Amino acid sequence: MRVAVIGGGPGGLYAAALLKRLDPSREITLWERNAPDDTFGFGVVLSDETLGGIEHADPAVHEAMRAEFVRWDDIDIVHRGIRHTSGGHGFAALGRKRLLEILHDRCHSLGVDLRFNAEAPLPARLAETYDLVIAADGVHSATREAYAEAFRPSVTEHRCRYIWLAADFAFDSFRFEIAETEHGVMQLHGYPYARPSPDHHPSARPSGPQNHFGASTVIVEMREEVWRAAGLAQADEQESVERCAKIFADALGGRPLRSNKSTWTTFRTVVNEHWSHGNLVLLGDAAHTAHFSIGSGTKLAVEDALALAACLEEQPSLADALTAYETERRPVVASTQRAARASLEWFENLGLYLDQPSRQFAFNLLTRSRRVTHDNLRLRDPRFTGDVERAFGCPPGTPPMFTPFRLRGLTLRNRVVVSPMDMYSAVDGVPGDFHLVHLGARALGGAGLVMTEMVCVSPRGRITPGCAGLWTPRQAEAWRRVVRFVHTQAPGAAIGVQLGHSGRKGSTKLMWEGIDEPLEDGNWPLVAASPLPYTPENQTPRELTRAQLTDIREEFSQAAWRAARCGFDLLELHCAHGYLLSGFLSPLTNRRTDRYGGSLDRRLRFPLEVFDAVRAVWPEERPMTVRISATDWADGGTTAEDAVEIARAFAAHGADAVDVSTGQVVADEHPEYGRSYQTPFADRICHEVGVPVIAVGAISSWDDVNSLILAGRTDLCALARPHLYDPNWTLHAAAEQGYQGPGVSWPAPYRAGSRPPRTGRTDAPKPRLKLGT
Repeated sequence: MRVAVIGGGPGGLYAAALLKRLDPSREITLWERNAPDDTFGFGVVLSDETLGGIEHADPAVHEAMRAEFVRWDDIDIVHRGIRHTSGGHGFAALGRKRLLEILHDRCHSLGVDLRFNAEAPLPARLAETYDLVIAADGVHSATREAYAEAFRPSVTEHRCRYIWLAADFAFDSFRFEIAETEHGVMQLHGYPYARPSPDHHPSARPSGPQNHFGASTVIVEMREEVWRAAGLAQADEQESVERCAKIFADALGGRPLRSNKSTWTTFRTVVNEHWSHGNLVLLGDAAHTAHFSIGSGTKLAVEDALALAACLEEQPSLADALTAYETERRPVVASTQRAARASLEWFENLGLYLDQPSRQFAFNLLTRSRRVTHDNLRLRDPRFTGDVERAFGCPPGTPPMFTPFRLRGLTLRNRVVVSPMDMYSAVDGVPGDFHLVHLGARALGGAGLVMTEMVCVSPRGRITPGCAGLWTPRQAEAWRRVVRFVHTQAPGAAIGVQLGHSGRKGSTKLMWEGIDEPLEDGNWPLVAASPLPYTPENQTPRELTRAQLTDIREEFSQAAWRAARCGFDLLELHCAHGYLLSGFLSPLTNRRTDRYGGSLDRRLRFPLEVFDAVRAVWPEERPMTVRISATDWADGGTTAEDAVEIARAFAAHGADAVDVSTGQVVADEHPEYGRSYQTPFADRICHEVGVPVIAVGAISSWDDVNSLILAGRTDLCALARPHLYDPNWTLHAAAEQGYQGPGVSWPAPYRAGSRPPRTGRTDAPKPRLKLGT
């Protein structure tokens, strides 16, 4: 096999070395347009997992790297002059230049043809003359761009400017430092990558050769508008270096910084629909990028090289190998990119968190990517985590999720909410035994607040024939039975009602018969903000007249009055997911030209009128919340910025909390799914508006709940599917954390089951001696 490698970064070099080591008969040529000792950036961080793969695949490379590593455990976070240290993290780093030297030596020893200061031939030419072409030519990959129609890349530029610099001393930890300047917030990311020489004195100041005192990577980052306001857009390289050293003089101990052709740049997230085309394959940053704040660029490139080499060994043909390579790597990369995106956006929005208490700020920073969690930190550094919990107000032995939370006159015993879930099991809008058992079981299961499904305010406001309602006394009596059960049999649990109207998404089949599909018969006429069907197959609604708006507002008011008489503890107004009130809020579904359409203020008018009418009849001491879709996940729809203003408007009208969901407004949406993927929207509303929030969306573990609550990204967490899987989810979360206290209590008949049952023998003798055959 003849292999061409374009790009002499760590990924390309390591791929070349592995392929040659696995089969010395391969002819491998690598082109690098820069000189061997040219490198951009300074230090490289690798995980133990990646190092294990390198050790297994090529012990010689691993041994050479191991001799150079700087290892450390601590992360320091400096916020408003206060430093908090979290330990137990385990990092390994070395200089990028030294890493390249190790890989150069390994390639030379194996017989790889390395060609420096040489532009690679055109990819098409290489594809004709080589069996395999590996494009490891970085974030600006010319190969990727030459075959853009095949790879279908997407490159997203982000909001911050950053610059890679170095300091000629070794930090003793991974350091994050925040500078609040007259121009805005700036942050430093720093970590050591070279150890001091054995004869250095810690109190001495650098004056000798580089790396005598060790070396550290220093990245300075800030929002684009801050960068411009500070005049750094006009600064040359040397001035930028001097300005950064002055801004972060405390972190640097007054020492200078140095650069290496360093320039201010914006981070680009690269995603490709396909990673191979014929015998061309992308690797490393050419295929994908992950923000430097989680230190994964070199890690991903090296792991790509390992996977590609393994697949070429294991698969019967090149086509099979490239398919297997992408199949193996894509989910790993996607997960890393989700974490990197969360970390990147956290730093973009750093200004939101500056007023947090310093310990909570530090915890928030450490858990920003959602890969480090409360439970994980508790294992790594119980002292630090305990300090954060105490500062938050957790009583001894109490996880954050089991701390109480007050909304108006209602105190919830814990932060867990059973999210509203349509059951489509009512008859003529009347909830029956199913609803009693369903909601009663979840109340007995320990949640602080159990929410009903969307309860419709009129027959025409139903989604399906199976939807529950509150437009008749018979329905109200049935709901009173459910509320009475929760209050008497699950003391401590609160129950809330969600009121809504289907709008253009009504008159459809039961979910399991065809979600959002129109009924085959028995349809009822639909109404909406504008005459736009949800899909071409769905019924076109009639645009509501002013008189009809008044009638619907009264229907909401009457339903709320009945809900109050039923004894519900909390009422939520459903303004999300494309139903009637949501349809007024989104510019994609509201095309009105009257006072209820146009600008956001006008689109808000009718939902706020309904909110005010409901609040007027809802008891003053009982809280009222509103659920919104914080984004439509569609071009031209509601944005995160709009969501902040929507939340602000409802809060000004008396909303006690905002339940922050997303999407389901238009059929052609493109959600960015992932663990806790909707929580950043709640986080932003929480900090920009200052209103309590309920976070929803793929929150599935008690560890996630604890992490989100303790970081201050939400006040309550609503979980749906986990409560379908396990009605006793909250009780089990308490048992698994060893918690017993007022935040949750096992119903007396269930107490015998408060410990996990044994699942097998535990008294079998352990083997004492292993004999050979």
